[in-house]
Amino acid sequence: MSMNEKVSVLQVDNLSVSFSMYNKGLSKRDLEVIHQLSIDVKKGEIVAVVGSSGSGKSLLAHAIMGILPENSKTKGSIKYYNDELNEKYLRKVRGKDIAFIPQSVDFLDPLMKVGKQVVGINGNKERQKEVFKIYNLDDKVAEMYPFQLSGGMARRVLIATAVMNEAKLIIADEPTPGLNLELAMETLNNFREIADSGCGVLLITHDVDLALNVADRIAVFYSGTIVEIAQVEDFIKGKDALRHPYSKAFIDALPQNKFKELPGYQPYAGNLPKGCLFRDRCSLKTDECCMEIKMRKVRDGEVRCINAT
Repeated sequence: MSMNEKVSVLQVDNLSVSFSMYNKGLSKRDLEVIHQLSIDVKKGEIVAVVGSSGSGKSLLAHAIMGILPENSKTKGSIKYYNDELNEKYLRKVRGKDIAFIPQSVDFLDPLMKVGKQVVGINGNKERQKEVFKIYNLDDKVAEMYPFQLSGGMARRVLIATAVMNEAKLIIADEPTPGLNLELAMETLNNFREIADSGCGVLLITHDVDLALNVADRIAVFYSGTIVEIAQVEDFIKGKDALRHPYSKAFIDALPQNKFKELPGYQPYAGNLPKGCLFRDRCSLKTDECCMEIKMRKVRDGEVRCINAT
């Protein structure tokens, strides 16, 4: 890989996201749901963020795109090609250089025909027809409104909208639910082709098996933060090649490993343990796990665990 290809398209450093909440008696407090999260995506690379449902993965995508609710607060740094993604810069690149595939089909405008939404500001109807063909969408779909689409069709329309322009970064939040296996793999392979042309792709998914087919690196998400980032080959080799106890447990819980259950639950954001967020479920825990745990390099990967080897 050349030096040019190693440039970071996206760099998230020490990101924390909190929401202003009201307790009983109308006392106000901030509930932190993403904690000191760091991740990067390089040019020509697919980084898949995997983790269980409800762990906060979608909030990472929304923070990057600047579409968090008004009662949210963010700390840390989000950069696009080394430039801070502030509100003004986001307005310039969002939907053009940075494309977003949201998890919810509700992002489609219910009052606008699908074709007009996909064409967007570039007005390239020929390109829209090409993209529709790739995702098995009939030309007549362009004249439909979102309420006339099936769930799978709406999902494909969202993907088509994101790949219309030559984006340099794609944030895909659970892009494959509602798609059959063949179309899901075709979609991910399309992401692979886009990445190979120089685009960076952040793929947020709970389906690690699908991600293994196309990703370069896998980032494991747990309770609002990243606990391990490793080359995809380590996940293919199996849990012994991984570093964090949760990553190993996550692999054990896959269908091919007979859904081996991990005792306990992810901690609630309002009652987090001190130090390692996985500590209460970990068989390797020591007194030192109560201290602040930062990401560190271990065997060509990164891990948030003092006992990882």
